Amino acid sequence: MCKTIVAALIAAVAVTGCTKSSDEGGRAGNDTFRITVPVMASGVKQGEKQTVRVVLERGEGFKQRVKLEVKAPAGVAVDPKETAVQPGDKGDIQLTITVAKDAAIGEHKILVKGTPDKGDPTETEFKVTVSAS
Repeated sequence: MCKTIVAALIAAVAVTGCTKSSDEGGRAGNDTFRITVPVMASGVKQGEKQTVRVVLERGEGFKQRVKLEVKAPAGVAVDPKETAVQPGDKGDIQLTITVAKDAAIGEHKILVKGTPDKGDPTETEFKVTVSAS
């Protein structure tokens, strides 16, 4: 019974994926975008680095540049902190998370905000779990 439940949970994660999307930014209709980030917290040890994938998903009518800004708490650095995704770009951004040797152990939130040239911005967050080195 327990194995069946575990198998069902694994299948559900595989089907739904391990990402979450922001509310829509931009304008109404197809002229919108979303930011997709990991759902599950990324584990990083003090003094180490990890890469996290963030995706800018565009609606069919959305042809604008989007400025992405990333904010992290003390002890956790993100590179790049800011970038622009151009209309023809793929929208796949790799963020490098660097955890300081003296960073607080526990869960930390990373905020990702997308602001288009025109229209409404949107934001979402993902979590990084810092553990002892």
